[in-house]
Amino acid sequence: MPGEIAVMSLDHGLRPEAAGEVLFVEDVCAVLGIPFTGGQVRVGAGNLQAKAREARYAALERWAVEQELGAVATAHHADDQAETLLMRLARGSGLAGLAGVRAWGHLPGGETALIRPLLDFRKAELEAVVASIGITPVRDPSNNDPAFDRVRVRDHLAQHDWLDAARLAESAQHLAEAERALEWYAEIDFEEMVSPEDDGPALRYYCNVPRAIQVETVRRIVAELGGRVSRSEAGRAADRLWRGDNASLGGVLAVPGIETVEKIGVVMRVWRFRPEPPRKVH
Repeated sequence: MPGEIAVMSLDHGLRPEAAGEVLFVEDVCAVLGIPFTGGQVRVGAGNLQAKAREARYAALERWAVEQELGAVATAHHADDQAETLLMRLARGSGLAGLAGVRAWGHLPGGETALIRPLLDFRKAELEAVVASIGITPVRDPSNNDPAFDRVRVRDHLAQHDWLDAARLAESAQHLAEAERALEWYAEIDFEEMVSPEDDGPALRYYCNVPRAIQVETVRRIVAELGGRVSRSEAGRAADRLWRGDNASLGGVLAVPGIETVEKIGVVMRVWRFRPEPPRKVH
């Protein structure tokens, strides 16, 4: 795709070798005639890999906007997908987490498309491609550091041949399809079963769907009222409302009830959401 690709390489400031590795990528791009941008990012305190990813994606978003690029592509592959699935299974993740690395989406906090065109390829296949054109890749020593969960999972996969990375990645793809189906149903649930109240900024939700859909609709309602909650928080609130208890989440108060829907004459649960009143400060 000559003339249609640009490359960015980032130094996260975590290893002294990183600056030279950015220059290595620049040299490869110069040989291939590909526009190149190098950069540095600062990694915040906290989970090192998560903070590095956050800083990296923020820099990629700024670069893509400045260069007017249509999408940013990363090199996540099937082995990455398998590792991600196992890590999230171990953490008890829900469907959204078990769907793993998405083939497409948007860079966090921006509108730039994020694509991962190599998810169907094994790491060994990609290494063979690189070797065939005479490039010796850089090896990041953190990829062998057992202090990171991903490295321990990678070692576990290598030790047990019955855990097929390709099959695990395929399972993650099936879970991603299931999550898209859930999102589609949740969109319908919101459009058909949520309506504004007459008295100010408030929403009424006639709830008669499985819990997984309830969670998505509750999150959407809270967002519409200016709040933001995680799926686990929305799940706990939905459980309280289902039992008939009030729930407070993301600055929104939800009150349950039971009503007859006039159009169809069916008795249904109805949950009312409105912004919580400001708390008195003494």
